[in-house]
Amino acid sequence: MKYYCFKYFNVFVLTLCLITISCKKNDDHSGGSPTVVDDDNDGILNTIDNCISIANPNQEDQDGDGVGDVCDGSNPNDNDGDGIANNVDNCINIANTDQQDKDNNGVGDACESVTPLFYCENGRAGEYPCKGYDLLAHIPISVLASNVGTPRGSDIWGWTDSTTLKEYAIIGTSNSTAFVDISNPTEPVYLGRINTATSDSVWRDVKIYNDYAFIVADNVGAHGMQVFDLTRLRNIVTIPEIFNPDTVYNEVGSCHNIVINETEAVAYLVGCNTYGGGPTFVDISNPLAPLSLGGYSDAGYSHDAQVITYSGPDVEHEGKQIYIGSNGNTDEIVILDVTDKANVIPLGKLGYSQAAYPHQGWFTEDQRYFILGDEVDELDFGFNTKTLVFDFSDLDNPLLLSTYIGTTSAIDHNGYIKGNKYYLANYRAGLRVLDVSNVASEVNPITEVGYFDTYPEDDAPDFNGVWSVYPYFPSGNIIISDIDRGLFVVRKSD
Repeated sequence: MKYYCFKYFNVFVLTLCLITISCKKNDDHSGGSPTVVDDDNDGILNTIDNCISIANPNQEDQDGDGVGDVCDGSNPNDNDGDGIANNVDNCINIANTDQQDKDNNGVGDACESVTPLFYCENGRAGEYPCKGYDLLAHIPISVLASNVGTPRGSDIWGWTDSTTLKEYAIIGTSNSTAFVDISNPTEPVYLGRINTATSDSVWRDVKIYNDYAFIVADNVGAHGMQVFDLTRLRNIVTIPEIFNPDTVYNEVGSCHNIVINETEAVAYLVGCNTYGGGPTFVDISNPLAPLSLGGYSDAGYSHDAQVITYSGPDVEHEGKQIYIGSNGNTDEIVILDVTDKANVIPLGKLGYSQAAYPHQGWFTEDQRYFILGDEVDELDFGFNTKTLVFDFSDLDNPLLLSTYIGTTSAIDHNGYIKGNKYYLANYRAGLRVLDVSNVASEVNPITEVGYFDTYPEDDAPDFNGVWSVYPYFPSGNIIISDIDRGLFVVRKSD
């Protein structure tokens, strides 16, 4: 009792003294006005408040560390105990009361000078085989998913908050979609999840448009497309939180995948129970009120797709919305002009020898070449990972240009282009980083320049390990979804 009385007496005296000084300044005939600041409006001025961003009029500080209990590290509103609330702190897991951010990228300098969890040294980052990529953090699938069914990881995408510039990983699991703040990449914070609308499934896919996440799942009945306002992640009171979607688009049930062309604000839902699995078109310009634009069934079932506003070398199609469908069920790649959703124009389609299941592909940044992975050919034909390069300079007459044979027997899954690098999710061989700067050549068009293998046991052609990757964060950090092990955050070694 003596301790608390003494503490409150000190606070009272200090406050009284400051008020007296302020009043004295007001009487000094200088014409100036006193500056009295109390950011959290708790009656304690900033100059003596032991937690300036969260109201704490009693100034409780049970551990005597000079930081109020409501701002201490044990408080879910202030992870690092620096007196800056999580929702405004630019580095929520490392104390940085000055909020210094020299490059003005929204991430505090204290979070950018990071020490990896494991450096890639002598071919290993901890237990994981690697070349040129350090491990920053790992969150197990058991943390990210609920306990419904057998929790497994699936698709992954990223979001950079347009206001705070913080970076977030959004990872699909068999029973939910998880949200992780990776602004401090060595201390990621699991914020919570949206549970499945119906049942669990090994296929859950998510994409982003205009600060909203759009989520679909396959083989789950009347699931629909869940829509979630990602700005809600800025102001979470209790971590982790079980979220409800902001709305659900119910004109589809199950869908295998979702693709978004951001320049036209249209989502393309593929592998759904509508239009024979061909693309279903949805206007998402108002994300909370998705609007059906019909669909297209004549090209058959699409397992995955990419849709772009075309600016490539085929000037005949400049400015048009071009859809590239990876149609595994018919062993074809289809090219459609989907500018007019009511009048889709087929442009071309092609197959290739030893096709087993054309799974997913991505354009090079000049939109001339399309790089494709076939998910099952390694199993069916026994060769190492094979990646195919197509010349799409004439969209009406696409051609197979070359093939790349990888260094392992693992199955390839999703791959994405950033600059002259192709970031390939290679199942049991992990993330493989391929240099495609020589992609126009028919000889040695692709070279492996790095990797991070989340499945250290082996590189056998089986369905474990990395499902997908997201390499597009401004920070250069890369997020990986592993089917069995959850979320990995890696970065190119210095």
